[in-house]
Amino acid sequence: MKKGPSEKVHKKTVLMVSTMSSFLAPMAMSMVHVALPTIARELLMDAITLSWVATSYILAAAALLLPFGRAADIYGRKRVFILGTIVFTIASFLLGAAWSAGSLIAFRILQGIGSAMLFGTGIAMLSSAFPPGERGRALGINVAAVYLGLSCGPIAGGLLTQHMGWRSIFLFNVPLGTVIIVFSLWKLHAEWAESKGEAFDFVGSLIYCAMLVALMYGFSMLPAVTGFFLIAAGIAGICGFVVWELRTRRPILDITLLRTNKVFTLSNIAALIHYSATFAVGFLLSLYLQHIKGLSPQNAGFVLISQPLVQAVFSPFAGRMSDRIEPRIVASTGMSITAAGLFLLAFIGAHTGMWFVVSALALQGFGFALFSSPNSNAIMSSVENRLYGVASSMLGTMRLLGQAFSMGIVMMAFALYIGAIEIVPGHYQMLQKSITVIFTIFGFLCIGGTFASLTRGNLRQAENKKS
Repeated sequence: MKKGPSEKVHKKTVLMVSTMSSFLAPMAMSMVHVALPTIARELLMDAITLSWVATSYILAAAALLLPFGRAADIYGRKRVFILGTIVFTIASFLLGAAWSAGSLIAFRILQGIGSAMLFGTGIAMLSSAFPPGERGRALGINVAAVYLGLSCGPIAGGLLTQHMGWRSIFLFNVPLGTVIIVFSLWKLHAEWAESKGEAFDFVGSLIYCAMLVALMYGFSMLPAVTGFFLIAAGIAGICGFVVWELRTRRPILDITLLRTNKVFTLSNIAALIHYSATFAVGFLLSLYLQHIKGLSPQNAGFVLISQPLVQAVFSPFAGRMSDRIEPRIVASTGMSITAAGLFLLAFIGAHTGMWFVVSALALQGFGFALFSSPNSNAIMSSVENRLYGVASSMLGTMRLLGQAFSMGIVMMAFALYIGAIEIVPGHYQMLQKSITVIFTIFGFLCIGGTFASLTRGNLRQAENKKS
């Protein structure tokens, strides 16, 4: 059906369904960060293997997000959204029953597949339901739900891990996922498939997944020779993917969109850089707070809440601003503030006061709020309605790619400074050194991303061209 969703279902219903899913996945992700030291002790995981608990989820989601976004445009966004919630919920149950490091990582991959279906449809449904003049506010609410989930995650994860064990953080997702499935089937009656009847690019999807896995897996293996080989294979895959997409009639990613739409392209690059510089912050600080500072999982969660809480408060405000002020101005300001917070975190040590850590996280959270929803608004408002699924998936892919790059930087630093060994008190000094180096790299990355954000062009002009 190609009619607008506003003719089929109230906009608030779409907002509610999308917002619930946007709350669930980030909360599940941030709960895991707090539980990682406990998981490592029980399953005897070294520092690098422990990093794969986070990276495997991101890698699976990033590789499949764009194909699922295209499938949603063809077969229906609601259908893919509900299926994704079902897969995510089942994976969460299996994670609660994981018996080894290998099974835990395998089920995290399955959870990432479900997340890819969610990430590729939620924002697309919102963009279909809300016109440009209201879209920034809706996206701001949606982003606020993401950060509210990130806010609740550390506290819920810390409490559950400390009092009920780490398995409870995965089982906690099952009833929440079930509620979303039931509510979607009950209330969400419309379907969106503006590309219905078009062919799905299976070959392009296969090339895309293979090159992305090679690139991300190779990056995580640096500085080993195998890592450089896989990265070279991934780069070759990118070239092959571009050639194929330019030749096929119905590509999963319209390459001409990247070549001709400056706002779309540079906004996605800005998102890639921003997430590359920020995602691993929660992972690193969870290790820092529990190992170096000696905090319990519960207390570490209370410290980590400061960043996403600030994000949740200011994201709707930033979304409304982007409906009135050029999004690149708001987003670029946010990215520069995030960089300042990252540089502050580079100075933390064994004797750093908690007020300093919380202040740096709050500053970073404020910058993230100013960046995220205006940047999302710029991306979704720069394309035609029929491409909302692809645009939403592209944004999600940049986010997940950035998160994978962020964890790749962490894994490379751990390989250089710590190695494949369990983190014990004798290794805390090297852990501290790697954290300092990583936050410094993240800060400079964010500064570079600010320039990409500033040069993206004028969204209002792009909207005029689109219309």
